[in-house]
Amino acid sequence: MIVPIILGMVIGVLSSGSGLGGGFLVVPFLLQLGKEAKVAVGTSFLFILTVAISSLFAHAKVGNVDWKSGGFLAIGGILGAQFGPLISENISDQNFKRFFAVFLIGTGLWLFYQSSRTVS
Repeated sequence: MIVPIILGMVIGVLSSGSGLGGGFLVVPFLLQLGKEAKVAVGTSFLFILTVAISSLFAHAKVGNVDWKSGGFLAIGGILGAQFGPLISENISDQNFKRFFAVFLIGTGLWLFYQSSRTVS
């Protein structure tokens, strides 16, 4: 029981500092514990929700929230989020893991490329 709490704390710090949500770390951890992919994804949202609320308050306290942009993104996110579970329900664990790995690698490469560009 202590390992998930410590891991949750570490992921919470990384999530609230980077804005990445933490699911990209929680899902692999849950998969390693033997959870099905769709259960790992669904369970990660409990973590993401609670950390996101806490992080929102902390960032708002120091003035780091653009409420208008965040609100519009949230509307689109709420609508789009209705389709994710339908997709994950119809994909095998093996294919999910492959897609997730490619997505993480692609995101990492994109971030690396963006960080190497000079700002003019």
